[in-house]
Amino acid sequence: MKAICFYFQIHQPFRLKRYRFFDIGNDHYYYDDFANDDIITRIAHRSYIPAAESLLRMIEASKGKFKCAISVTGTALEQFEQYVPEFIDLLKKLAETGCVEFLAETYAHSLSSLADPDEFINQVKVHDEKIKELFGQTPKVLRNTELIYSDELAPLIQSMGYKGVITEGAKHILGWKSPNYIYSAASAPKLKILLKNDKLSDDISDRFSNTSWEDYPLTADKYIDWIASTPQEEQIINLFMNLEVFGDFQPRETGIFQFLEALPRFAEERGIDFWTPTTAVTKLKPVAELSILHPISWADEARDTSAWLGNQLQNEAFQKLYSVSERVRLCQDRRLKQDWYYLQAADHFFYMSTKNMHDGSVHSQFSPYDTPFDAFTNYMNVLADFIVRVEEQYPMSIDNEELSSLLTTIRNQEREIEVLNKEAESMRKNIEHFNEEHLLREKAAEEAAAKKAAKPRKPKAPKAAAEKPAKAEPAKAEPAEPKAE
Repeated sequence: MKAICFYFQIHQPFRLKRYRFFDIGNDHYYYDDFANDDIITRIAHRSYIPAAESLLRMIEASKGKFKCAISVTGTALEQFEQYVPEFIDLLKKLAETGCVEFLAETYAHSLSSLADPDEFINQVKVHDEKIKELFGQTPKVLRNTELIYSDELAPLIQSMGYKGVITEGAKHILGWKSPNYIYSAASAPKLKILLKNDKLSDDISDRFSNTSWEDYPLTADKYIDWIASTPQEEQIINLFMNLEVFGDFQPRETGIFQFLEALPRFAEERGIDFWTPTTAVTKLKPVAELSILHPISWADEARDTSAWLGNQLQNEAFQKLYSVSERVRLCQDRRLKQDWYYLQAADHFFYMSTKNMHDGSVHSQFSPYDTPFDAFTNYMNVLADFIVRVEEQYPMSIDNEELSSLLTTIRNQEREIEVLNKEAESMRKNIEHFNEEHLLREKAAEEAAAKKAAKPRKPKAPKAAAEKPAKAEPAKAEPAEPKAE
């Protein structure tokens, strides 16, 4: 039995407005609300909404046999709630079918896994809480930002309780191996790895409407035939892509929605199932361990992290941002923490990429800036103001050693408070239990007394009058005999 595992990514960052040097210290609002509203509303109506409606029709037409996974960032969810709430309703309908699994990821689509494990754990936890709140699911499989993964991350992901992780089936990692199997992490053997089938995924996301492609036009029956023709022992075909592929990267006029909706029918004819990532890692056993020494991603030909950290500009901004992470976590300023999340989005670093600057690369296509240097300058101006606000809370005069000691004290106090709270809760429950037992005993005693009082008494029979014994009359003295004379 062969199965297809579809995963769709949804992400939109909070884009920054033009922020000048002279704004530092004077303007603490960093975002281009007009652009954010315009972009997410336009993409939602052109892509997200019709794609979600297609998924609902596929589930209904297949009577629940079609299944897939969706990963949506916290920053995207916030914008949907603000600008396109009808899409949130569609996502809820998908969740209610029981055929769509929501994955875990960083709330802000950040690169925190490469810089700060504590921040990574915190963001994934906050994201899980958001998914639970909106869709009633607790994610069991993690999808890190841009499918970033390495051996160093695996033990951390496993310790967080996830059954599996999905990442790129990069050729330089797999070599002769196939991505169409489940693997286990070399550094955390209990963690299972799902690998993107790069060719079959890109056939849809990149080549579907390319008229110069030798396999154009791509039809649903042809595509399913390709999957069915893979070796029998290869049981899982992982198709990972952005949901924007449907209607945005590949416009409606190309027939992309008809192609998508036809897949379940042809898959059923060929005996191919659709599984969610959790089903895949539950049903299938790993065929081998997979070691990935250096972080990989699904971006660019290199499939590494150079799309975000490949030049001096990006690394300077990245290091400057995470230099204040400990201080931000200490503060209680809600607005500051919100800005901290929004400024961590990987998109800001992506716009600074100098890769193929002048050949219309994907980096320049998605950037709102004229050049990577404009992106760097604007971001660093915003970051400078942000750091000023952080310093007002925790000055930089506190060195790292002192800050570390302070953090250790705070964490110890938090643990102590947690223990005391647990003890207090236990004592409260014991007192409640004692009071309940006491009340039950009192109630039982009152009921017993009431029953006794209400019980009718039998009339007492009159006692027979005790006959008084007759008084013995004194014996009469008999006359003495006359004395003889």
